[in-house]
Amino acid sequence: MISTARAVLHVERHISYNIVVNGFHQSCVQYINQKWRQKRGLTANPNTCGPLTNLPDYTFKNGKPTPLGVRQKARLDKQRDYASKIIKLVGEIDFAVDRHARMQEKEKEERQEILNNKLKPKGDLLLQIQADTIKK
Repeated sequence: MISTARAVLHVERHISYNIVVNGFHQSCVQYINQKWRQKRGLTANPNTCGPLTNLPDYTFKNGKPTPLGVRQKARLDKQRDYASKIIKLVGEIDFAVDRHARMQEKEKEERQEILNNKLKPKGDLLLQIQADTIKK
């Protein structure tokens, strides 16, 4: 029977390495100082974006464009998909807001029309209003 001993080494306050003895080795887990990165507005994973990830590895002296990197095309396609989805969803939300405002306005006009039809002037007041409209 193989015994497995585990140890956690705390190198610094924010970095821990997990070690497995007499068993399968697990890759050490580094806890990047997330609070420090968050305060400075950086991403949680420093390898997701930046000049090393987004820019080409080399350039030609004559100005010829460099080919895309290994996963750069996939990242560009993914970002285009995100952008198109965002534009589509924002358009749907704008349409829904406009439609809701139109429906509220229509309902308000219908209520006002009902009130105007219910409360009509009668008698002398009606004759006076008709006389005023004829004079104009």
